[in-house]
Amino acid sequence: MKKLLQHKFVEFIPQNIEEGVLYISLEYCTAIHKCVCGCANEVVTPLSPTDWEITFNGETVSLSPSIGNWNFECRSHYFIINNKIRFASKWSKERIELGRSYNNERKENYYEKKTKRKS
Repeated sequence: MKKLLQHKFVEFIPQNIEEGVLYISLEYCTAIHKCVCGCANEVVTPLSPTDWEITFNGETVSLSPSIGNWNFECRSHYFIINNKIRFASKWSKERIELGRSYNNERKENYYEKKTKRKS
């Protein structure tokens, strides 16, 4: 049986985050949930062209790309696809650093191009 997250669209993120619930604030471009490994850490996923994107099909939500909790002791790694959790492989420290470098480069390129378009 696959683990599921219930989703709730909210304006403001509640102070008490329930386990098993993905809270989504479109107004503030943020989604938050408790880590699905059970460690109780809160996982914040900013919604933006350079961070995560959310898809809502009228019934379920998906977040992309995967969620890698590299700063948590659990270092869990998973996808949220149609409210289902799909666990992914653990990453080595080297792969995490490579992924961070790639993300930083991608963000720099995105904002550099955006700035040039405004000029």
